Amino acid sequence: MSQFTVACVQTNTGLEMEPAIAALRPMVMRAREMGADFITTPENVTLVDRSRKRMLAKVRTEADHPAIPAFQEMARETGAWLLAGSLTIKLDDEHVANRSYLFDAQGAVVARYDKIHMFDVDLKGGDSYRESATVRSGGEAVIAPTPWGLLGMTVCYDLRFAALYRALAHAGASFLTVPAAFTAFTGKAHWHVLLRARAIETGCFVIAPAQVGTHEDGRETYGHSLVVAPWGEVLSDGGEQVGVTTAVIDTARVEEARGMVPALTHDRPFKTPRPASVDGKARAAGD
Repeated sequence: MSQFTVACVQTNTGLEMEPAIAALRPMVMRAREMGADFITTPENVTLVDRSRKRMLAKVRTEADHPAIPAFQEMARETGAWLLAGSLTIKLDDEHVANRSYLFDAQGAVVARYDKIHMFDVDLKGGDSYRESATVRSGGEAVIAPTPWGLLGMTVCYDLRFAALYRALAHAGASFLTVPAAFTAFTGKAHWHVLLRARAIETGCFVIAPAQVGTHEDGRETYGHSLVVAPWGEVLSDGGEQVGVTTAVIDTARVEEARGMVPALTHDRPFKTPRPASVDGKARAAGD
């Protein structure tokens, strides 16, 4: 299949899982009505809560998480492939996984990916995040088969680590998913340019469904769910409202872009520089 339609469902998820799942279903149905063969949703699609105590009291294990059977049912009903951008999965009383799920059109779980890079930052205005305080990071990159080619799975803050995306492309990925809950502050500065860079560097389509707006816990997310072509063009942009956007993906464009600039075949080994001192001089061996 040389062409397919992808949808990005853009949400403003709140503090409770059941209402989030209920609100998600008509949006998924709408995406299918718009012709989507592959429907993607954002990071933390069923729960956005910055309170560690409150969040830990609500999370569920994979075995009893209500979103998983809900996604399976939606996949079977629509006949589309679905990406649960990420779910908060209980690992023990103090830790969770930020886990992305890929479902096929029959509702089977094709792949799982645990977010590798933790969002531990201090932004202007005193806005701080310590994802690693609760989330146990993953340690394995994941590619998954789809009817259209191999998909490389990532989540949000992973976007800033280009080596991960190059590794996924070298492993055969033609498409990359980046479900996110980017902050409004960092999104305005970096979201579009980083997603376009990842597409250009790898010659992949990049599909990035996002959270948007002011959430019940006070967090503000950027929105602008994007689909980016391998040459760097933005094919669709979800703007700053809850909703659904679609784009038609022509899989032939992957090889076209890589044929014009075959950067994935041009990697060269090189020696890394030694750490420099404050004055910029290289340290001697053993320092």
